Amino acid sequence: MFKKNLINFTIIFYVIFFLSDCTQKETVHFTEQEVAVKWAELTMHITKHTPANTPTFASRCFGYIGLTMYESYVHADKNYNSLAGQLNALEKLPLPELDKNYDWILSLNAGQAEILRNIYTQTADSNKVKIDSLEQLIFDSFAKKINDKKTANRSKAFGQSIANSIFEWSKNDGGHRGYLKNFDKKWKHDVYPGSWKPPLFAQSFSHHPLHPYWGKNRTFLKENSNLPDPIMIEYDTTKNSPYYQQFLAVYEKDKTLTLAEKEAALWWGDDPDDTFTPPGHSYYIATIAIKAKQPSLMKCTETYARIGMAVADAFINCWKWKYLFFSERPNTFIPQFIDQEWESFWPDPPFPSFPSGHAIQAAAASTVMQDLYGDQFSFVDDAHVGRERDEVRDVDFVARKFESFSAVAKETADSRFYGGIHTAQDNDVGLEEGAKIAERVNELKWQ
Repeated sequence: MFKKNLINFTIIFYVIFFLSDCTQKETVHFTEQEVAVKWAELTMHITKHTPANTPTFASRCFGYIGLTMYESYVHADKNYNSLAGQLNALEKLPLPELDKNYDWILSLNAGQAEILRNIYTQTADSNKVKIDSLEQLIFDSFAKKINDKKTANRSKAFGQSIANSIFEWSKNDGGHRGYLKNFDKKWKHDVYPGSWKPPLFAQSFSHHPLHPYWGKNRTFLKENSNLPDPIMIEYDTTKNSPYYQQFLAVYEKDKTLTLAEKEAALWWGDDPDDTFTPPGHSYYIATIAIKAKQPSLMKCTETYARIGMAVADAFINCWKWKYLFFSERPNTFIPQFIDQEWESFWPDPPFPSFPSGHAIQAAAASTVMQDLYGDQFSFVDDAHVGRERDEVRDVDFVARKFESFSAVAKETADSRFYGGIHTAQDNDVGLEEGAKIAERVNELKWQ
């Protein structure tokens, strides 16, 4: 009896094990668009869940990750061009062998996994497991479709070679491993009337400004490093001066903030300690558009490449100008010249004011999306739905509804005015310059 039960138990064990093993190895099927979207979503997840991230460093990451997606797939469509030879100091990239077959989705898949591992080498092991898992899921899905092991492995190797070449190129741009030098305690800057000062009400405990050298980094487009400097209103504390009026407007707006304006200020904060940062928010909106419009995979990769590079170049230029003008924020001007008890609705970020980083990157992203899809696009931005209520400000995270990409850029900029951390000129100039930067990205010879 015991022997019979042992045999039955053994049979049942192996049946359960076999079924479990089959379930674990069941192939997940992806559409072509889902391949791009899944990698974009994982990129945003890793951006959000990697310590010491900043908007500056994150923008750089999105630039290289988006470009890698494009370059690892571009040979799938003869109507499209590689950007090698068009970008700043990127003279060449690996080319496919002319007489060999490739599966370009497998190339894209391997390229995204490799560039994420390289760019975010400091991320948690759990995130590295997510990269490996997604890569394997997509590989299994498409490798089985072609049923050609040599082609599958060749395609994977090509995507990895693209990612590694782009990563090597990235190392000498000035921002490599920038998270190790967020605040330079040895960096000095003259203090003068109108210059930036560490505020008491701030997002960071550091009294040193973030990434003072970021503006010297290599831009993706050489043309974007040669833009003329914008003009800032001249410092003047007299009450009727244009400079004084800029800060007075911030002060007056703070007195009349509506709930909707407070919700906008909260929504677009995109604090890097809690979110995927402002450039990640632009990547997120691009993903919403891709899910809704279902463009070809080629256009998906182009979208992420354009968004990533435009936003990265926007941050480089923005930081160059921030440290050129080294301008103060309302939290230091208003208490000194208007109301010494005043405090902004939103805490100050740890860097100079002019121009607005939120505005410049949002305008860059909007200009790219308008060129690719047209301006009119009705959608709901639900990026922060589910986040806990901000009890300090007595405001909830409420999803935003938009009818156009340009409306997103405008509200992003306005949100910083509502928050009391930027003047109107910071935002206006940011919007203008961001559009210029993105136009140069749009003008590349994509096709």
